[in-house]
Amino acid sequence: MAVAEVNKTSIKGGEFLIKETSSSQIFIPEEFSEEQRMIADTCREFLGKEIWPILDEIDHAKSPDLISGLMDKAGELGLLGTAVPEEYGGFGMNFNTSMLVAETTGAGNSFSVALSAHTGIGTLPILYYGNDEQKSKYLPKLATGEWKAAYCLTEPDSGSDANSGKTKAILTSDGQHYSITGQKMWITNGGFADVFIVFAKIEENGQADKNLSAFIIEKSFGGITMNASEHKMGIKGSDTRQIFFNDCLVPVENMLSERGNGFKIAVNILNIGRIKLAAAALGGAKRVTQQAIQYANERKQFGTAIAQFGAIKHKLAEMATQMFATESAAYRVGQNIDDLISAFQEKGMSDAESKLKALEELAIECAIMKVHGSEVLDYVVDEGVQIYGGMGFSADAPMDRAYRDSRINRIFEGTNEINRLLVVDMLLKRAMKGQIDLMGPAMAVGKEIMSIPDFSINEDETLFAAEKKVIQNLKKAALMVAGAAVQKFMMKLSEEQEIIMNLADMVIEIYAAESVLLRVEKRIDLLGAEANKLHADMAMIYLHRAVEKVNNAGKAAITSFAESDELRVMLMGLKRFTKIEPVNLKDARRRIADELIAKNDYVF
Repeated sequence: MAVAEVNKTSIKGGEFLIKETSSSQIFIPEEFSEEQRMIADTCREFLGKEIWPILDEIDHAKSPDLISGLMDKAGELGLLGTAVPEEYGGFGMNFNTSMLVAETTGAGNSFSVALSAHTGIGTLPILYYGNDEQKSKYLPKLATGEWKAAYCLTEPDSGSDANSGKTKAILTSDGQHYSITGQKMWITNGGFADVFIVFAKIEENGQADKNLSAFIIEKSFGGITMNASEHKMGIKGSDTRQIFFNDCLVPVENMLSERGNGFKIAVNILNIGRIKLAAAALGGAKRVTQQAIQYANERKQFGTAIAQFGAIKHKLAEMATQMFATESAAYRVGQNIDDLISAFQEKGMSDAESKLKALEELAIECAIMKVHGSEVLDYVVDEGVQIYGGMGFSADAPMDRAYRDSRINRIFEGTNEINRLLVVDMLLKRAMKGQIDLMGPAMAVGKEIMSIPDFSINEDETLFAAEKKVIQNLKKAALMVAGAAVQKFMMKLSEEQEIIMNLADMVIEIYAAESVLLRVEKRIDLLGAEANKLHADMAMIYLHRAVEKVNNAGKAAITSFAESDELRVMLMGLKRFTKIEPVNLKDARRRIADELIAKNDYVF
């Protein structure tokens, strides 16, 4: 079934926490069309032919020419223009298809970083915020790879606080150019980029604007110098540099959007980067898992392949389960974005405006997925090293590169700490603006924990009825803690970052667990229960994991601010809301691992 054929109801960002979602409302990867699967196959074939055989050469390249040349080859296949409309030389794919491309190419290590920087933060600001002339001039060349793009936001003194950047833009006396001066750092593709998206504050009479503005700067404009490529822990083949703009003269028509709109551009483009990073991390995790399975089947100890040992089976099954959760949630968000884009277009919004509005609406889910995807990748590569044992620590084995390359993802696109803070901050701000009703349900939960528990037996025998009840209770746990924290600290809650991050962990696990359950339910509707026994196992494993994590995070938050009777009541409520019927998770993991071992690959 093609994505376009799926009829879904668009929802507001963050609404999953207070509303029950039906499996019919979500998209699952099993619904990708044959055409979309062929696109993914093209990406895999490209990596297999052009990237994986020369990973060492890419990491040790002395100049950016190698990556630039590989980008040219990717451009020839159309991999640089997936999100660019056909009228500008691209393929005009919908958002979830571009997510699939990001996932598949995410297994390309350093190359995937260069590719995503070009197609994402390098190209999309022009696509979404450029005027007709800017789009016509730049997008066709970016879509083919004739020109490469870089994104210049971070400065030595402005990282997470991006709007504090000091790069300045001063209008020349003839009013024809802005003279831009400043220093940017950690610029991916800096050494070979032809086009830079640069953020600066316009300065008049010695007074700088409060907010950033954005500019499209061509390398040919001059006034640009750069340091040598940075020596990094990982993604060594990615060209990363400090770039200096020294009275760089930029035509006034190259301002992107409006004066002072740069910070908004940066934030919205980062929303895209976050959800795409989750997809790319998933692709990298799948590649590592495939290698770990194959090594476990080959490596023998005590006369037996280590894949047959229970400890290794546990690792393989957990790796598969956590990736399955990321995959389920990521494409759920991707389809929600597509649905909102369509809904906004039907209301008369332009293509670019509808895409930006959809991504802004689902910024909470984008931040959730950035954290989840990057941390699942880190977990997977760490276990991959462990499965390889001593060879995992050798630079001659693939886990060395995978381990080092994965670490940046918890820093890219806003650190995971910043994203956790954003998840809760955005939820609470939307609640205060009346965009979603969090306090009503939170108050209802507060009353519920003071009432006598319902000990009646649930006779609902519909599929996953008990498990859905667990999800509903986990949401109550999060609402209970959030409501109490808001009442306790009011406007000073932002100063309690530890509690906010506890809350974020609860919300993230709830979203992932619900996504897994809904996916398996829909798979059973499409393919039958017999074909989904192992998927049901993964749903149970992940749900039990989520219950444990929600309980731990909730307890950490509650004990940080509640005292006396309030503490006892809230802990009692948390215990009530984090109950789940025990099942034999060991056997479930073994069944999953046995399938992986038999297929000698990640097969879910």
